[in-house]
Amino acid sequence: MFLVAAAAALISGAPATPAPASPLPAHRHVFAGLALAPGADRWVAVESDEIDASTDEPHRKLVVRASADGRVLQTLDPCPACAYSDPAFSPDGRRIAFLGRDRKAGVTNLYLSTADGVTLRTVVEGVAERPRFSPDGSLIAVQVVIGAHKEVGATQAAAAQVGEIGESFDEQRIAVLPVTGTEDLRLVSAADTFVYEYDWTPDGKGFVATAAKGDGDNNWWVADLEAVDLATGAMRRIAKPKDQLNAPHASPDGRQVAYIGGLMSDFGSVGGDVYLAPFAGGEAVNLTPGFAGSFDGLTWRGGRILATALMSDHEAIVAIDPATRKTTILWSQPISLEAGEGHVALDARGERLAAVTEDFDHPQEVAFGSLRSFGLATRLTSENQALKPVGTARSLEWVSEGRKVQGWLIAPSNLVPGRSYPMIVTIHGGPSAAVRPGFPSAGFRGGGLRRLLEAGYYVFEPNPRGSYGQGEDFTRANYRDFGGGDLRDILAGVDAVEKVAPVDDKRLAVYGHSYGGFMTMWTVTHSHRFATAVAGAGIGDWISYYGQNGIDQWMIPFFGASAYDDPDIYRKLSPLETVKTAVTPTFIYVGERDVECPAAQSVEFWHALKAVGVKTKLLILEGEGHGIRKPEHVKQLSEAELDWFAQYLKPGS
Repeated sequence: MFLVAAAAALISGAPATPAPASPLPAHRHVFAGLALAPGADRWVAVESDEIDASTDEPHRKLVVRASADGRVLQTLDPCPACAYSDPAFSPDGRRIAFLGRDRKAGVTNLYLSTADGVTLRTVVEGVAERPRFSPDGSLIAVQVVIGAHKEVGATQAAAAQVGEIGESFDEQRIAVLPVTGTEDLRLVSAADTFVYEYDWTPDGKGFVATAAKGDGDNNWWVADLEAVDLATGAMRRIAKPKDQLNAPHASPDGRQVAYIGGLMSDFGSVGGDVYLAPFAGGEAVNLTPGFAGSFDGLTWRGGRILATALMSDHEAIVAIDPATRKTTILWSQPISLEAGEGHVALDARGERLAAVTEDFDHPQEVAFGSLRSFGLATRLTSENQALKPVGTARSLEWVSEGRKVQGWLIAPSNLVPGRSYPMIVTIHGGPSAAVRPGFPSAGFRGGGLRRLLEAGYYVFEPNPRGSYGQGEDFTRANYRDFGGGDLRDILAGVDAVEKVAPVDDKRLAVYGHSYGGFMTMWTVTHSHRFATAVAGAGIGDWISYYGQNGIDQWMIPFFGASAYDDPDIYRKLSPLETVKTAVTPTFIYVGERDVECPAAQSVEFWHALKAVGVKTKLLILEGEGHGIRKPEHVKQLSEAELDWFAQYLKPGS
C-alpha cells in the first residue's frame, strides 16, 4: 500500500519518495456519514471543502452520487445555518432521511428527501441523531434529547455546573413518527433511561438497544442490552454483559441479537469480540474468542454476520457463521474505512459495499465494489487528487516482553543523507483505541501531523499493549498497570525505530491527548529520555480525578475497584506521586469545560512541575470540552505546539 521505496529511505536516510511535495492546495474535500442505497445504485454523504488555515468552519451539504461512476446526481442543502448528519435510505431506496442541527437556534431538523425535493418533516427542540426507517418503510425512528443542555457525548463541552447538580440529566430517547402525514414525534423509550445505540427488530414491532438509567455521559460503560416495545415503550433486559457493549443488531428471524463486547475506554471507540444473545433473554455467547484483532462494526446479511475488524495494521471484513462460529476473512488491506456509524455501508443483499477510504499516501475518497474486490483500486471519486503526501510511512513491528507490538513510523520528505532528525512520539488516547492509517492533511482543524512532517520531524505512532488490533488479551494487558507495560512497549518501539531510521536520540519529544496526555505526564515522571513533552487533557492524580470527572464508570473495569475501595492502585499509577523526578520541559493544554479529563487535572500537574522547578506552560481553552473544536482554538494550539517543539528539538539543524 505504501511506496516501496519508503522502507529503504527510512533505513538509509536517502531522499524519500515521493518527490518534494508541491504547495498544498487551498482546500481538501471531506466525506462523512456515507450511506449506500439498498439496491447499491446510489450513495449519499455529507461533503464539504475545508480551507487550509481558516478559522471559519466549512458549510457542509448532502451529496447523492451514482455508484457506477461517482457522478453527482443531487445536492441537498435546505438549511444554510445547519450542520447536516446521519443520512439514511428507506428500505425501497426512494427516500433519504437526514438531520440538520442549528446550534444557534437550539433545534435539530429532520428532513425527508425524494426525487421530487426535500421536505422538513419535524423540528426537534434539542438534539437528535440516527434516523432509521422501519423495516416496512412506514415509520422513522430517531434518537432525541428534548431541551438538551449540551451536545450529546462526554467529549462535548459540559453545561455550566451551577445550582444544584447531579439531580437531573439529559436523557436520549427513541422517538418515532410516520413517514407521511402530519403526526409529530412520539417518544417511545423510558423517560429516565439514556439510549446509546439502537436498531429496529425485523418485525418492526420494537427495537434492540444499549441503554442505562441516569447520566448519559457516564453510564455507557454499564449499559444493558435491552428490548424496547414500540407500542408501549416497555423496556426489557435481554442481557447484562460483563463488559462494555456496542452495535446491537437483531438477526433476520428476530431470535438473536449480535453485538460487540469488550474492554472499551471511550464512547465511540469500539473494539472487542462478537457476542450473540437470545432475544428472549439469557446469557450471551462469545462467537470469536481468541480472534487476532478487534471487531469495530457489524450487521446481519442473510443468516450470517458481516463485521469489520482491526487486525494489526489492516482493516478487515469478516464473515461470521453464528451456528458454527467460523470466521472467514473476506477482505483485508492496510487502509482506514468509514461509513455512517460503522466502517462500511452494505447493500441489502450484502454483496456490494461503499466506504470512505484513506491511508498515509492517499487522501479521502469514496470506493465502491464487491466484498472481495474493494479498496483503493475501486475509488469512484477524485476530489482530492491534487493533494500529495508530505512524507513516507511504514508499519513497524517489534517485540516487547514477549508481545508483538505494532506502530506507524512516518518520515518527512527530503531526507538528507548523513543527517539525523528529531522525532515526536505521539501516544493515542483511550487506552482502548489504535492509530490507523490516515492521510496527513492540513485544514481548518489544524492538520497537526502534516505540519510536523513539513517542519522536518519524524513522527512515531505506537499501538502499545492496551490498544485495539491484536485481540482482547492484548487490549486487557495494561489492566491495573497504566503507564507500566505500555510505556515499556513504547520505549522499546523507539529503540526499534532508531535501528532503521536516522533519528537523533537526543532530540525526542513525547506528545499525547486524553489517555495519551496521562501517558505523557507519566513518561516525564518515569523517564528522562525525552527532550520535551506536550500533554493534552491529561490526568495527573487518579484519586482526585475520580471525584472530578463526569465518566467515572469507565474506571472500575481498568482498576478493578473504585478509588474509595482500593486507593493504593490509583495512587501508584498517578504521575503526581513521582513528580519530583521530572526534569522534562512540558507544555500542557486542556479545554475549560472538559467532562472526561477536567481542567483541574492539568492545573494540578502544571502547578507541581512549577513547584519542582521544571520548565512548563499551561493553556486552558475557553469553552472547549475534551475535543478542541473551535477552529480558532485549533489554530492557536497548533501554532503553540510547533513553537514549543522547535524550541527544544531544533528541526532543520
